[in-house]
Amino acid sequence: LAQRIEVNSPLALVILMLGNNDFQSMHPHNAWHASQGVAALVGAIRSAPIEPGMPVPPVLIVAPPPVGTPAGTMADKFAGADHKCVGLAGRLAGVASELGSPFFDAGTVIRSSPTDGVHLDADQHLALGDALCAPVAALLGGTND
Repeated sequence: LAQRIEVNSPLALVILMLGNNDFQSMHPHNAWHASQGVAALVGAIRSAPIEPGMPVPPVLIVAPPPVGTPAGTMADKFAGADHKCVGLAGRLAGVASELGSPFFDAGTVIRSSPTDGVHLDADQHLALGDALCAPVAALLGGTND
């Protein structure tokens, strides 16, 4: 991650939306564990070896929508994930506050696919992009045109 930040600097903003894979059935993780992983990634982004004089980019933490009922090919892999993910948005909001990062809860505007309970359908990607326009524009100091 640090190398990608360095190679692509200067960056105006990093948007980080992770967490639901931590709830796969083979992992014993809960919302707290996932939020600590995101905190570690924010730390890695902020401590990346950026060239002197280049700004450290702000990191917008986006909570993914909760895992729905795992189905189809995801049923076994994400068995129980819909229970393990409870509270993730709140935990990530807390991490964002502690780290001084902006936060957005995607679960307020989109939902996981009813097809597999985990991924986003195309309309949900579009809705998320639309919902992020204003907060991203504000972070970049622009307008949402």
